[in-house]
Amino acid sequence: MGYDVHRLVDNRPLVLGGVNIPWEKGLLGHSDADVLLHAVCDALLGAAGSGDIGMHFPDTDPRYKGIDSLVLLSTVAGMLADKGYRIVNVDATLLAEQPRIAPYRLQMQKRIAGAIGIDDTRVQVKATTTEGIGAVGRQEGIAAMCVALLEKKMRGSYEDGPSPIAESGTRL
Repeated sequence: MGYDVHRLVDNRPLVLGGVNIPWEKGLLGHSDADVLLHAVCDALLGAAGSGDIGMHFPDTDPRYKGIDSLVLLSTVAGMLADKGYRIVNVDATLLAEQPRIAPYRLQMQKRIAGAIGIDDTRVQVKATTTEGIGAVGRQEGIAAMCVALLEKKMRGSYEDGPSPIAESGTRL
């Protein structure tokens, strides 16, 4: 599971899920502050037991100043592939009072899927408000949470036939 939150400020672009959204405020952060992609990165890294986004891309490192978070997400996907993981699916939720996310949801899903190399039908982006409660409700920031499922490659490729579990007859 991944979670992230960033403060809304004036004079910054609003980037969510790799999509530039026209709005009066943007998110404050060292990178492009894409709270949705940061939550996706943390969910993927956590599922692989590989730390978190801050560990791999610290905000003290000038290389990541203003970086497109799609680059970070793609890098995370590559790290997981190198460790023998396949991303099965990603399910993310944005928490924001404004702007409306629905017009951009499918584009976000496609951007995320492209960055991690899976079909966009296996990426879900949803949005909700907090009914005016808390910092998100007061429109001080936007938060995101994400869960991800990974599959560890045991031997051969995933397409080579039955999994080792199926071969042994063991069911979970």
